[in-house]
Amino acid sequence: MAESSKKLIYIDVCALCRPFDDQSLLRIRLETEAVNLIILKVKEGLYRMAASTVHLKEIESIKDEVERFHLTTLLHKYGGSFDINLKSARKRAEELVSLGFGIADAAHVAFAEGLNADFISCDKKLINKCSKYIKTIWCGNPLSFCEMEDLK
Repeated sequence: MAESSKKLIYIDVCALCRPFDDQSLLRIRLETEAVNLIILKVKEGLYRMAASTVHLKEIESIKDEVERFHLTTLLHKYGGSFDINLKSARKRAEELVSLGFGIADAAHVAFAEGLNADFISCDKKLINKCSKYIKTIWCGNPLSFCEMEDLK
């Protein structure tokens, strides 16, 4: 399969951090397994994973050094930079903020839209907003993505 024909996915920092969250809740453990499976499929070359300046800026603020190092390494090794119209992405992010999205969330979604990438997040409120306002790309949680893609 040609590299450019592989599905492009955009995993937000909330989802990328899931393996570092408290695993005492079943939902968190299931989402962790789903994120790990998606990342494995990226490593195996089934998907292309987008990395943006928004990821790197948000990850810089993570206090845990090990988590910050792991995520930065993951994005540098497996995340790709793709051509995007930054002016359009910024304008779209501003529109999303005016609709009630947080600044970082709006930037992530605007990047995903600009790349025409599936958007994956563990943030329920964000996914609910996406389902209301985002019609151009698929948005959902890691479990839904794995189910949709029939990942095993």
